[in-house]
Amino acid sequence: MKVANITEVEFRKMVKLSSDRLNKHAELIDSLNVFPVPDGDTGTNMSLSMTSGNQYVAESTATSVGELTTALAKGLLMGARGNSGVILSQIFRGFNKAVKTKEVLTAQDLSDALSGGAEVAYKAVMKPKEGTILTVARKAAEGARKAVKESDDVLVVMEAAYNAAEEALANTPNQLPVLKEVGVVDSGGKGLTYVYQSFFDILAGNDHLLEVDNKISEKDMEDMIKSEHHKSVQGQMDTEDIKYGYCTEIMVRLGAGRLVDREFDYDEFRNHLAELGDSLLVVADDEVVKVHVHTEHPGDVFNYGQHFGSLIKMKVDNMRLQHETILETQDTPAAPAMPVMKNDLSGDYGIIAISSGKGISELFQGLGANYIVSGGQTMNPSTEDIVAAIDKTGAEKVIILPNNKNILLAAQQAAEVAEVEVAVIPSATIAQGMAALFVFNKDASLAENAEAMTENLEYVTSGQVTTAVRDTTIDGQVIKKDEFMGIIDGKIKLTEKTALEAAIAMSKEMIDDDSEVITIIFGEDGTQAEAEEIKEAILAIDEDLEVEIHAGNQPVYPYLISVE
Repeated sequence: MKVANITEVEFRKMVKLSSDRLNKHAELIDSLNVFPVPDGDTGTNMSLSMTSGNQYVAESTATSVGELTTALAKGLLMGARGNSGVILSQIFRGFNKAVKTKEVLTAQDLSDALSGGAEVAYKAVMKPKEGTILTVARKAAEGARKAVKESDDVLVVMEAAYNAAEEALANTPNQLPVLKEVGVVDSGGKGLTYVYQSFFDILAGNDHLLEVDNKISEKDMEDMIKSEHHKSVQGQMDTEDIKYGYCTEIMVRLGAGRLVDREFDYDEFRNHLAELGDSLLVVADDEVVKVHVHTEHPGDVFNYGQHFGSLIKMKVDNMRLQHETILETQDTPAAPAMPVMKNDLSGDYGIIAISSGKGISELFQGLGANYIVSGGQTMNPSTEDIVAAIDKTGAEKVIILPNNKNILLAAQQAAEVAEVEVAVIPSATIAQGMAALFVFNKDASLAENAEAMTENLEYVTSGQVTTAVRDTTIDGQVIKKDEFMGIIDGKIKLTEKTALEAAIAMSKEMIDDDSEVITIIFGEDGTQAEAEEIKEAILAIDEDLEVEIHAGNQPVYPYLISVE
């Protein structure tokens, strides 16, 4: 069966199946992360990123594939989380650049798009590594280019690309020794093969792999609703700031019921509901329409729905009460966690710090940060989250401290689309972020601050204590599940039976003759008493060292220790 081109109908299905498949296999992809720490989130980040891309495509009224690739690229850009999500968004940014004016895609167009995707993705990474998602993208493009020389069948070209991607994935352990040592393939590359597999399956006529009639699943709807809550409600610092206080959901069986007096028109229906509130989601097929909206008048939503059919599901939650409960019971609300706070330290700058833990956020504020986005190893903020933070600072000059290597690319991507001057300091840890702020000068230019703050990152050594989530061997180090690891500047250096033992052993390894100041930040699973024991052990090494202890309230890491 020859497939001459890809129409917008096929492309929508290709994106939808990709999103479904990444969601289904997110945990598997997460499990391929090399480090055995409780933050293996590659699959989760790629799934959330593709869900955003699919949502933009689903909401687009475009009739050309080129326009749909633009919607996909925008959705991926704004929803991108973690390095894997950002690289995925860059792949489809390049894909879009190659075919954005096309009505349909020919075999040559498809090949050009895959090549464009790989090229842009490589350029987006400062130091590209082979044996990663980048290699898989490049090899898939090479496979497509070879195939298109002999065939004008898009199915043949996509099959060649997918097969080349799988072959490249299988070879990643031979390119990255750490993958071979652990016995896994690259997690990001695995995620990309699911996307290309989905593209091939739709072109091969395997539409049955999609949900029946392309109906959205309950889980998808729940995830989309959670995303809207994350963006709209949790971002409010004060309960009184919530404009629309009732989270309202309805499901309408179209055409059924005694009160039906109107024909359903999606655009008209959605536009009317948009006037009643915000955070609106409307998903419909021929039989049912599902609605989620934040409004002050839930009854108006119910009444409007009955004009089109019978209400088969109704739900209302008082978000003001929910938000008050969150503020009372959680130390780390979702992003962003704190309002803009102008102070003498920041001047007319907007300084955004990505932080996980109430205590750490307060430390950043004390050093001059005036906007906090909650995030870290287990919760990477999206590009859109960071763009929103930039906008909310109201500043013309903005500095971003990602404080995590897996958030850096999203921060850089946000800086690119922002409408003001933004400098991203490549802080990979909380300690580096704080060290950068020590040399910030409110009277200096953005370029001068960026240079000085980046330079100061190398003068701090960062240590983290966390639990191993599985048995593995890395860099010759045998690691057992549930042991506590000491990680120094991103490398696992030791393991111990307890967090306290790991913290003390790690501290001893971090300290040298040039050390002056040691900072201990204990998290949710650490204690003040144990932090004092760590301090005593450090002073036993050198009583002249200055040792500070802070309650950080951070998850995942019982102890964060820095040496300057």
